Amino acid sequence: MAMGPIHSGGQRSRRTPMAEINVTPMVDVMLVLLIIFMVTAPLLTAGVPVDLPDSKAGALDQEQEPVQISLDPSGAIFLGDTPVPAEELGARLAAIASGATEKGGPRVFLRADRGLDYGRVMAVMGEINNAGLRKVALVTVAGEGQ
Repeated sequence: MAMGPIHSGGQRSRRTPMAEINVTPMVDVMLVLLIIFMVTAPLLTAGVPVDLPDSKAGALDQEQEPVQISLDPSGAIFLGDTPVPAEELGARLAAIASGATEKGGPRVFLRADRGLDYGRVMAVMGEINNAGLRKVALVTVAGEGQ
């Protein structure tokens, strides 16, 4: 609590509590926040404006997990977290594709180390294509430069 001026009108000198609140710092902070939100709000809505048609179709099933295939720096292949020999990859992917209920099979996320040979990654993509899986996405790190 802030103290007011000292009154010297008696035997003892006492400080009296000040009853006003200084709102200037609070107003300064609020103005800075207002400017920050005014600048960042248009950046959050970046995109292409599209007028989508109406549809009576149901929502897509978002609960199905994608199949994740990873290639580590040594070129070893992993299906999820399980290491898979290169000879068995085609058979395992064909089994996944045959058990799929949707056209083109489940979505496949392919993650490969940056230092790998391009031919090694393309060989795995060929196996994915031969198995009948058509929804392939290459996973990258966003915003990372060389």
